[in-house]
Amino acid sequence: MGLLSRLTGMASTKKATDDVLLAHAMLLMAGADGNIDDSEIAVVRGFAMTLPEFKGKDFGEVVANAQKMVRKYNSLKESVNALTELSTPGLKAKAYVLAADIALASGDVDEAEDELLTTMQRLLGIDDQTAQTIIWVLQRKYEK
Repeated sequence: MGLLSRLTGMASTKKATDDVLLAHAMLLMAGADGNIDDSEIAVVRGFAMTLPEFKGKDFGEVVANAQKMVRKYNSLKESVNALTELSTPGLKAKAYVLAADIALASGDVDEAEDELLTTMQRLLGIDDQTAQTIIWVLQRKYEK
């Protein structure tokens, strides 16, 4: 929440769209270590361009809207709560899959990514069996 909305008691009533929330999930995971470099942005962009939610959309504009959404929260870590606004259980599962895929794509999952993925699992309502299956499949994708 920004200074103006805190002082006036007014907050934006505009909800983030599903495409923005999916981009946010991927960017959160890409930046879990506190930094998002160009190669991570390229990975996120590549993932996004394969999804129907991003068809015909300007990825830069989607990212800009995700950044605006983040500003409603006191910290980037708190902004993970925005993912609960995804409109369907299927999109919540998709956000979890995408975040896990981003984490595993680097070849090494660190503690911050692990914690973030656990938080996402809880907030998105992904049961343990489903989460384990997703991780197992993605491990097969990236194993050498």
